[in-house]
Amino acid sequence: MTSFTVQRNGRAAGAEELAPLAFAGYAHFTAMQVRDGRVRGLDLHLGRLRSASLELFGRALPDDRVRSYLRAAIEAGPADVSLRATVYAPAGEFTTAVAEAEPEVLVRTGPPASGPRGPLALSVVEHERFVPEVKHVGEAAKTYLLRQAVREGFDDVAFIDRHGRLSEASIWNLAFWNGSAVVWPAAGMLVGTTMGIVRRRLERLGVAQREQEITPADVPALAGAVVMNSWTPGVAVRRIGSASLPEAASFVDLLHRAYQAEPFTAP
Repeated sequence: MTSFTVQRNGRAAGAEELAPLAFAGYAHFTAMQVRDGRVRGLDLHLGRLRSASLELFGRALPDDRVRSYLRAAIEAGPADVSLRATVYAPAGEFTTAVAEAEPEVLVRTGPPASGPRGPLALSVVEHERFVPEVKHVGEAAKTYLLRQAVREGFDDVAFIDRHGRLSEASIWNLAFWNGSAVVWPAAGMLVGTTMGIVRRRLERLGVAQREQEITPADVPALAGAVVMNSWTPGVAVRRIGSASLPEAASFVDLLHRAYQAEPFTAP
């Protein structure tokens, strides 16, 4: 029988420890796919947790300690899992007290995932995440807008900011293809770890990349689009709002090849 785990600071967490956290929402996390006990972009995950902890709590745990918590959770289950590491402060939320204690870490493992097949149709909604550079918990708006998009016949939702610029999707980064270069939207967003992996690998492959502001009116002129997250480096997008896009199989394949060039690392 497959065994997954929930651990607090490297040890199995019981109901007594987890119960207070079920009602708390001031925390941040990173999510990754573990294969044969290893992950891609470990440095990016550690960097995300470190910078977010400094932003939310004013202090961060040493990378070596975080790695030990990840390692303990991976060793407690099967070789291939989805893993989520959540960092929170013992002081909790709705308090102005400066926490004296160090942040703590919850790690949860579950079945491995690879994302939907696509191609996807995305609705377009104006929405800006609070502190968009932090992958924080408790984002009810994203789930609400995702479900609203599905009720309207779409597969998911893409966000535009107050300036009309496409930024990201519900749990995804967006990437576009203009026929000769990968185009990353310029707007406030969370820079995903998979996005970071793909960008540095494309650079090594000599593939042109650029950042530019993209509005829904620009979409019809593009040659392809994808969404990406910790599940996958690219799922084709066939429509954004009312604008259709070619599936651009070669673009999707390029992103997958770039991602797969990233070596695995054991925590």
